[in-house]
Amino acid sequence: MSKEITVAITGGSGSACARRLLAELAAHPEVGTVNAVMSAAALMVAREELGPPDASPGAMREILGAAGQGRIRWFEESNVGASIASGSHLSHGTVILPCSTGTLGAIAAGSSRNLIHRAAEVALKERRPLLLCVRESPLSLIHIQNMLTVTQAGAVVMPITPAFYSHPRTMDDVVELFVGRVLDHLGLPHQLGRRWGS
Repeated sequence: MSKEITVAITGGSGSACARRLLAELAAHPEVGTVNAVMSAAALMVAREELGPPDASPGAMREILGAAGQGRIRWFEESNVGASIASGSHLSHGTVILPCSTGTLGAIAAGSSRNLIHRAAEVALKERRPLLLCVRESPLSLIHIQNMLTVTQAGAVVMPITPAFYSHPRTMDDVVELFVGRVLDHLGLPHQLGRRWGS
């Protein structure tokens, strides 16, 4: 049975990581459908990091998910009636990459104001994998307390940080290794990056 994964993109820096994850999931033989949601703030950041500043939401979705057309199903952030908002909809994991600290705070507080928050809430209550790839530095005490809260609730907090043991030479090397670690936590085999000791 192929896996269904949800990827939410919020307004932290790290659009390149989101793009690479979508491409890897859309091409993965064990993944059937990728549900994707992009917040308004994510669109603004993605325009800055990946594309022209006048890009439309549709164009940015093309840039982010171009490699996986047909397997990536996009949802509007406001569509709280979408399938992924229900616990009865079976899913194999949810990744928020990047996860802004505002999104982290909403999840920690159980305050579902949009589809991204609700998808995370569903993952927690149904005891399904939830990976929160937080991008912020330095961290305030509030951020750290929110990380503790979501971890105690069952999420995995994976800050977007580089691993220097692999001697990355380009930004793509950094992105590849991080996305590989996300795939590890989703239980999906891959050949991305170099593992320690190999």
